[in-house]
Amino acid sequence: MSSRALRRLKGEQRAQAALHALKLTEEDDKEEDEQMKTNTQTAHKQKNISNIFELIGEADVDVCPSDEEPAEGINDRQQGAPMGKDAVKNEKSKKKKKKKSPAENGKDNLGTGDNIDAILETLEKSKGLSHRSTDNSASEHRPVLYVEHRNLNPETELKKYFGARAVLGDQRSKQRQRQFHRCSWMTVYKDTWPRFSRPGISMSLVESKDGIQHFTFEHNRDYQQVQFKFFDAVESMEPNNIVVLLQLNPYHIDSLLQLSDVCRIQEDQETARDLIERALYSFECSFHPVFSLTSGMCRLDYRRPENRAFYLVLFKHVIFLEKRGCPRTALEYCKLILSLDPDNDPLCMLLLFDFLCLRCREYTTLIHLYEEWEVHRNLSQLPNFSFSVALSYYHLSQQEDISPVENQQLKQKSNVLLQNALIMFPAALMPLLDLCTVQPDAAVSSHAFFGPSIQTGQPPALSELLSLYVGRCHSLWKEAGQMLWLEENVRKVLKRVDAHDPYVEDCQNKRKQRYQSAPRNIHRHVLMSEIKEATATLPLRPEDRQEVARAGHELNQEVNRLMVAMRDMLANIQFREPQWEDNQDRDEEEWD
Repeated sequence: MSSRALRRLKGEQRAQAALHALKLTEEDDKEEDEQMKTNTQTAHKQKNISNIFELIGEADVDVCPSDEEPAEGINDRQQGAPMGKDAVKNEKSKKKKKKKSPAENGKDNLGTGDNIDAILETLEKSKGLSHRSTDNSASEHRPVLYVEHRNLNPETELKKYFGARAVLGDQRSKQRQRQFHRCSWMTVYKDTWPRFSRPGISMSLVESKDGIQHFTFEHNRDYQQVQFKFFDAVESMEPNNIVVLLQLNPYHIDSLLQLSDVCRIQEDQETARDLIERALYSFECSFHPVFSLTSGMCRLDYRRPENRAFYLVLFKHVIFLEKRGCPRTALEYCKLILSLDPDNDPLCMLLLFDFLCLRCREYTTLIHLYEEWEVHRNLSQLPNFSFSVALSYYHLSQQEDISPVENQQLKQKSNVLLQNALIMFPAALMPLLDLCTVQPDAAVSSHAFFGPSIQTGQPPALSELLSLYVGRCHSLWKEAGQMLWLEENVRKVLKRVDAHDPYVEDCQNKRKQRYQSAPRNIHRHVLMSEIKEATATLPLRPEDRQEVARAGHELNQEVNRLMVAMRDMLANIQFREPQWEDNQDRDEEEWD
C-alpha cells in the first residue's frame, strides 16, 4: 500500500473517532429509556468502521474489541454511575488485560496511527502465505501449457538472479515522474518510446465453440494504406525508407519487425529487442476484452495474414529472451505460442520447447508434456524430444533430495531412453561430439553404425531435424558427467548392434519409411531460428530448383562458348622464328 493510501486511511480513522466522541457527549443528555437504542446504534457503527479494514486484509481479523465491552462502558458512563476506587481499579485491570503483543495490540488499538504499518505488514504476510499455499496445491493440477502472468515479465526472472536493486536501479525514484500508461502483461511501456496512438489494428471474436474461442486481428483502411507504403519501401531495398515510414507511423508492426532484423544484422541487439517489445505493446493494446493469454482456450489462425505478424513477434521475442539469459520467461512465451494453435503448431514450437525446459531446469514440465502428447503426437520421433527427455531423467537422478531407490529408477530410465535415441538417430552422435570438441574413441569412430555412411544415407528431412537439434542443444552436453554418461551408453549400444538386437533393425526400417519430406512448419522454424547447421540442409523449393537449373544451363552454355573461343584462338596462333639483325658488336650472351 502506498503512503498516500495510508495517510487517507489514518485520516478516515481520526474522523470516525472524533465523530464517535461527539455522539457520546450528545447522548449523555438523553433519557434513560433511549440508552439501549443508542448503544445498539453505536455498536453497529463500529462494525461499519471495521469493514474498511476487512477490505484491506483478512475478514477474520478483529479490528475492534468485542461488541459487549464498549456497550458496558457506555452504559456505565451514561447512567452516571459513580467512579469509585474499585471501579477505577477494575477499569485499569481491564486495560492491562487488553495490552498484548505489539501485533495484537495493533489489532485492538486501530485508532493510533503508529500501529497501522505493522498491521498492514502482518496482513500482507499472512495473505501472501495463504496465496503461496494455494498456488502450490493448484500447481499440481495445472495443464502443461498453463501460462502465468508474472512469468511473462523478464524482470521477475532477473530479480531472482541479481536482486531487485540491481535490476530496477534508479527506476524507483523515477516512478513518480513518469506518465501513467495502460497496464500490460507482455511488456512495459518505456519513456523512450514515441507517444502511443492506435495504429489501426483491432481484434475481433470469430466464433466460440466447445469452450474454445477463435479470434483474429483486423486492419482498418488507414493501416492498409501504410501496409502498401511498407511494401514499396521493402522493394526499394533501402532501410532508410523503412525508418522514414516508421517515424510517421511509430507502431506499425511490419516496419518494426523489418527494422529489428536490420539492427540485428548490424549487431545492434539492444535496438532490435526494443523494436520487438514496442510491437508487442502495440498488439496487446489491441486485444479483445475476452482474449486471455493464460486460459489456453484462445486460438489464432496462422493462415490469416493479419495474424502472422503476432506469431512472428512472439517468436523473435522468445529468441531475444533466451539470449538475454531469461530461459524461464522464454519458456512461458513458448507455451503461449503453442497454445494459440496446439494442433497445427504453425511455427513448430515443439522443436524449441525441450531446449528451453532444459535451460531453465524445468525437467518435470518436459516429461509431463512428453507423457501427455506422445500417444497422439509421436514426440519420440523427433530427435530433440528423444534425446532431451533422456537428459531430463538423468538430471532428476542427480538430485540430492531423492531416495536411493528412486535414484536407481531414474538412472535406469535415462539409460534406456538414451540408448533408444542413439539407436534411432545414430547420425547425431558424431556432429554432437564434434561441436563439443570431444574426440571419440577408436572403437566408436571406426564402427560402421556411427560411421559416415549413416549420415550420408539418411533422408533429407531427418538431416534437417538432426542438424537443428545438434546446432541448438550441443551446449547442454558439455559437462563432464554427461559425457561420461553418454560414453557409457554408446558402448552399450554398440554391444546391442553387434548382438543383432531386433530393435536396431526396426529403427532402421522406420528411418527409411519416414522423414522423406518435412512439413512446412519445420521449414519455418529452421528459417526463423537461423542456426547455420540447420539452414544448410533446407531443401530447395520447386521454383528455386527451376531457377537453379536455368542458371546452371546458362552457365554451361557460357562455358561451352568460352571453350570454343579458346580453341579457335589456340588454333590460329602461329609461332615465328625471330629475325636477328647483323650486328658485329652484339654479345652472344645478351638477351634480346
